[in-house]
Amino acid sequence: MQWLARTPQWKRGMLIAMTASVILVVTTILVLYETLRLTSEHLAELPVPPRVRILGVVLMTFVGHTVAVWIYAGAYWLLVLWIGDDAFEGTPVKTFQDCLYFSVVTYTSLGFGDQVPTSHTRMIAGVEALNGLLLIGWSASFTYLAMERYWPLHGKDNTHRAASAAGDVEAEHARKRLFPPMDTP
Repeated sequence: MQWLARTPQWKRGMLIAMTASVILVVTTILVLYETLRLTSEHLAELPVPPRVRILGVVLMTFVGHTVAVWIYAGAYWLLVLWIGDDAFEGTPVKTFQDCLYFSVVTYTSLGFGDQVPTSHTRMIAGVEALNGLLLIGWSASFTYLAMERYWPLHGKDNTHRAASAAGDVEAEHARKRLFPPMDTP
């Protein structure tokens, strides 16, 4: 730890920003992964029409992204408290709500520009934008696969059992391909 105390302030800040970025990326990937995994596991079991299943996929994906945004907002809030007022320029960032707003704008790559990160906060904001882009693309792909799975079930009786009850081999094969059964040890 003595080497950290002897390290210049800007290098310490960069080391902290890089470490925080890695932790935030891994955490948000795991959050979205678990959200999508649990959604795909439990959605197939529900006796609901395909429209409700697809709505469930979209809503749960939105929940996963919301949690990711809040995680980044918490990190910015800690940085604002730790680094102080020089973490952002422009519109003041003083409260958690300010950090949440900045996180939403950054995660979605909207970038209004009314709050501008300074110092090492810039690195975390850049990583958040890239992370948001990748996770949004991942969830869009997952939503597409779910729609591909449930779309053919529209208009069939007993939609929650359509693939197995009707003996629809193609739909059952697609289900296993997109949502493979869990192997239990």
